[in-house]
Amino acid sequence: MGKRGKSNRFNVLLNYKLWLSSMSGEGIISGEVYTLLLEIKDKGSLKAATETTGLSYRKAWGDLKNAESLLGYELTHKTRGGKDGGRSVLTSQAHKLLEAYAALEEKLDDAVEEAYRELKKKMES
Repeated sequence: MGKRGKSNRFNVLLNYKLWLSSMSGEGIISGEVYTLLLEIKDKGSLKAATETTGLSYRKAWGDLKNAESLLGYELTHKTRGGKDGGRSVLTSQAHKLLEAYAALEEKLDDAVEEAYRELKKKMES
């Protein structure tokens, strides 16, 4: 442990980000887009999802359009305004993408956590 309140080499946290990209390196699905899709699923609209995530509507819409273009399929079905306002629902492909992304993230979290424990053991010896 560190002395006199000073940090030591074991007070280190490991952080990493997961995102899917095209072969050219252009981002498709980041944690931000993943969260946006989850919020659309929960709230039923892109506007409501942006209010929850703090993203601007323009950025969120652009990120979704970019992801759809790179993936080659739609992520949402949209219904325009009207008396009750517009709605957005996820496509079946978007649901599959969310499930696959969550499974991948869980596996990576487990692998990264194990690798981090090994790192800490090596640092201690």
